[in-house]
Order: sequence, then C-alpha cells, then structure tokens
Amino acid sequence: MVRLVLFDIDGTLIHTGGAGVAAFVQAFADEFGIRDGVERLQFAGRTDTSLVREVFQAHGVRPTPELFQRFFDRYVFLLEDRLHRGSGGVIPGVWDFLDGLARLPQPPLLGLLTGNIRLGAEIKLRHYGLWDRFVVGGFADDSEDRAAIAAIARDRGSRALGRDLEPDEVLVVGDTPHDIHCGRAIGARVLAVATGGCSRAELRAHQPCWLTDSLAEVNPARVCA
Repeated sequence: MVRLVLFDIDGTLIHTGGAGVAAFVQAFADEFGIRDGVERLQFAGRTDTSLVREVFQAHGVRPTPELFQRFFDRYVFLLEDRLHRGSGGVIPGVWDFLDGLARLPQPPLLGLLTGNIRLGAEIKLRHYGLWDRFVVGGFADDSEDRAAIAAIARDRGSRALGRDLEPDEVLVVGDTPHDIHCGRAIGARVLAVATGGCSRAELRAHQPCWLTDSLAEVNPARVCA
C-alpha cells in the first residue's frame, strides 16, 4: 500500500501561464544583462539550479553560490509579480484527486518532488491555494539531480512517518520522462499524466506504471493499493 505520494508541480499540479519562464528570463536580464537564449531553455522536468548553471556556463559566468543567490533573490520577486498578472491555474482533476487521497481509509502522506527551488514552489502553490496540502518535499535547493531529489523527498517522508519506506510504498506523480526516471531511481511506482508538454506516446515510451490524460480519470484507491 502506498504511504507517500510525491507530486511534481509544473504541468502536473498547476500551469502558471508562463510566469515561471518569464521570471527566469527577466531575472537574467535584470541581474546579469543576459538576454540571449534563456527563453529557449528546455524547462520541463529540469531543476532550477541546473538551468541557472547552464546559462551561466553558456555566457562565461563562473557559477558561485553568491551568484546563484543573487539570481534567485530576483527570480522569486519577479515570479510572484508575474503570477498575479498571469492566467495560470490548478490543472483540472487535481483537487478531486487530492481529496480522493485524503478520503482513503489509510490516507498517504502527500509531498512534493520538484525541480523548483523551495521558495519558488511555495510561491507558486500558495498562489493557487495548494501549498498547505503537502507535508514534505524535495527541491532544487537540495540537489541539481532529480534522482537525488527523489531520494531526499522519500527520506523526509520516512522521517515524517517514523519508519523507513519500502520502494513500492512510494508513488511519484509527474508529467515528464524526468519524473518517471527519478521515480524509477528510488524504486517507486510512477503515475504519468499527459497534462504538461509531453504526449501520451512520449510518456508511454518511458514505461510508467500508469498513464493517464488527466488526474480526473484516476481512482486514488487503485494506484495506492
């Protein structure tokens, strides 16, 4: 039985209407005068920290902790502003799926497994009223590698539950091959949803345990049994 469900954020729980990408682009322009190529980065499934490192290296900027902090200080300010001016929202089916998990006889702990930095994740999910539904998480502050983030999120879930979790007691929910791979890396079950930028065919090729067009189509009891 699943005791911990870990959710990706962008494309799985919410769409921000491009607010995250716009904030990234503007933060690089504001702080470093970098305006070339940022909008063409492949954001889906990536970690914020790896994306920043990629841009720094492409423009000959030595990626020091101080410069990462300078970037993210500006990014989170811009992100909040863009969200308030944007047209995003919670993806259809998400609220019902979360409520369905909560109604199970033994509700699993809910957590996050995301490439967002923690503050960015909180800003996004608070804006859409979702942040308080999640107890634990793994974030880009923890590692640039999604598999390492998955292990950290699982371990935090184990500590919250007071015991070590078996691999099949963890369910990862995400919308990209990166989510499938990091779930597999910790031996978790994986539910892939085609609500982000990847098609069913793209996701199916990476062999998730379950594949759906929408969380509205998923019976929480079935994927957590």
